[in-house]
Amino acid sequence: MKLVTSFFSGVLTICALNASAQEVKLQLVTDQVQSPVCMAVPGDGSNRQFVLQKEGRVWIIQNGKLLAEPFIDVSADMVKVNPAYDERGLLGMAFHPRFKHNGKFYLYYSAPVANPVKGKVNHKSVVAEYRVTKSSGNIASASTKRVVIEFDQPESNHNGGDIIFGRDGLLYIASGDGGGGGDKHGTIGNGQDLTNLLGKILRIDVDGSPYRIPADNPFVKTAGAKGEIWAYGLRNPWRISFDKVTGRLFAGDVGQNKYEEVDIVTKGGNYGWRIMEGYHEFNVPAGADKSKLIEPIHEYDHSDGISIAGGYIYRGKALPALTGKYIFGDYNGKTWTLTQQGQKWTRQDLQFANKPAGNLQLLSFGQDEAGEIYLLVTIAGTSNKGGVYKLVK
Repeated sequence: MKLVTSFFSGVLTICALNASAQEVKLQLVTDQVQSPVCMAVPGDGSNRQFVLQKEGRVWIIQNGKLLAEPFIDVSADMVKVNPAYDERGLLGMAFHPRFKHNGKFYLYYSAPVANPVKGKVNHKSVVAEYRVTKSSGNIASASTKRVVIEFDQPESNHNGGDIIFGRDGLLYIASGDGGGGGDKHGTIGNGQDLTNLLGKILRIDVDGSPYRIPADNPFVKTAGAKGEIWAYGLRNPWRISFDKVTGRLFAGDVGQNKYEEVDIVTKGGNYGWRIMEGYHEFNVPAGADKSKLIEPIHEYDHSDGISIAGGYIYRGKALPALTGKYIFGDYNGKTWTLTQQGQKWTRQDLQFANKPAGNLQLLSFGQDEAGEIYLLVTIAGTSNKGGVYKLVK
């Protein structure tokens, strides 16, 4: 067992790595969706899972089967995405807390701009509202679009893209730092700059016109700061999730060249980027007070992975040994759990007894209404076929 010790913000953190491995099986749900980057559920008791295809379509899995027609296709409003590899695309989906009554849902996607400027504006991120006439319906029209919020992205990468509703009924939006390498935008980087929306977790009320900024957001009264900001200092938060029991907000934040991290996001928190990468100094300006930065609960280096995919605290019933553990993984196909014991988080390998043949590239995780967990992957070497797998005993 390997121990990682950190005094990053004056608080001792000990992470135990690679304790005894846990093993589960994978149940194939569908291999007919290319580039499945996100799963969302409506919370309406229908037990449907909505799977986002990066290229612009949303597909429905109902009663364990993929429906023949897409739920919605917004590709006409998007940038053209390279299926093989592109960080842009249709990246996030969330259902209004009252979806069963109002039929509203939200998509986060990459849209073209009229006048792109290399290194300054590559595209824009859009969060738009749509609705179905009947919340139980399996078809929605892109013509119902209402743009809620949009902001420019200087580069093609580091888009973030997750959108989820909290218990407070407000929408949380994960945005990346705008791309390139090392967050070189501006004098301090976008992640540390409170005057823009990049490298942040945002929090808005979608029932406004086009939205409202909650009065209790932490920077509402800070001169020059964007009131939408809930937390900052993130590089590329690729998947955020609320624990169904505790309400804590977890984020997997993709690192630069050396370290990947898991954060618990709190109101007004500064998670360090670009001053820090994980527990380590990256670009520390003169006079920086690192004691005010919030350290990750876990990091791993690039001997273990290359790009983190944040997951979920397991709250299902099928796999009781995983209850309360944070399940997450990496693009290279490795998966782990984190278990909290006091202030210590212990990592264990999560292995699959029937891992599919080929190079499994993990794109994202999903969670259904019952709290069961899904892997969204591409299998390299099989014409980049996509796969949605459920974790089972």
